[in-house]
Amino acid sequence: MTYAEFEWLSSDGIRMFGCEWKPAEGRPVKAVIGIVHGMGEHTGRYRHMANMFTSEGYAVLSFDQRGHGRSGGRRGDCPNYEALLEGVDFLLAEMKRRHPRTPAFLYAHSMGGNVTLNYLLRRKPKLCGAVVAGPWLKLAASRPPMAILARRIVERLAPGTTKLRYLIAERSTSDPDMIRRNAEDPYRHGKVTARFFYLVQRAGLWALAHARELSVPLLLLHGGDDRITSINASRLFAERALHKCAFYEWPGFRHELHNETGRQEVFGVVLHWLNGQLGDGGKQANDRWHE
Repeated sequence: MTYAEFEWLSSDGIRMFGCEWKPAEGRPVKAVIGIVHGMGEHTGRYRHMANMFTSEGYAVLSFDQRGHGRSGGRRGDCPNYEALLEGVDFLLAEMKRRHPRTPAFLYAHSMGGNVTLNYLLRRKPKLCGAVVAGPWLKLAASRPPMAILARRIVERLAPGTTKLRYLIAERSTSDPDMIRRNAEDPYRHGKVTARFFYLVQRAGLWALAHARELSVPLLLLHGGDDRITSINASRLFAERALHKCAFYEWPGFRHELHNETGRQEVFGVVLHWLNGQLGDGGKQANDRWHE
């Protein structure tokens, strides 16, 4: 596997960090995957996934969302939801530039799943498909009405107010080694502003309301023991998206399926689905992507 880094400037001048993993030199690339990470994390947490994908002949590109990892911007904040979609715009453009005439997919997790589902529904990119795991459509725990009211007041009066939402590693995975890595990760953070929180929350509800408009093949995954994002919301999205969406539930698995003890089983399903899209059924989508 080879590794390279790149940067770009957002439309409002924020420096953004991106990277690419490719199969070993000389090995052909059968498809390219763009990874969109979740809240409080960064591209480096997907290196083991990139290793898995590149060993199967896939190239992988990813980027640190603004306010995350090595990208600029205030931690856990963004000016508007369009700024999150813009990151995916650039990712897809870079995938196309580096791998012309190559089938393209997205892979997303949690808040990145929220952004990716909204991107698929609003931008309608001509991709071969997307894999979304544990998306933030709704949170798993409902909040008391007074707490919701208080946060909305804060959003109106002081949208940049930051609250530490501590990322409890044990809620994300049951793998002791991954829990340790999470705790020691200097780029991982639990900060979110009221503005950011409600931008993403509203976008999740919008995606649920427009799920029937999905035009890209989707593999939707969710852990049965996810205590962070709502599996019921994922089920509802899949039900509304009908034949465009294949839904897999993983009983006993927590929020980060790619970091769970049984992640090899998850990877097997993901690879099987991706390879299936690259058959005859994926050719037309690939042709549209490169029109």
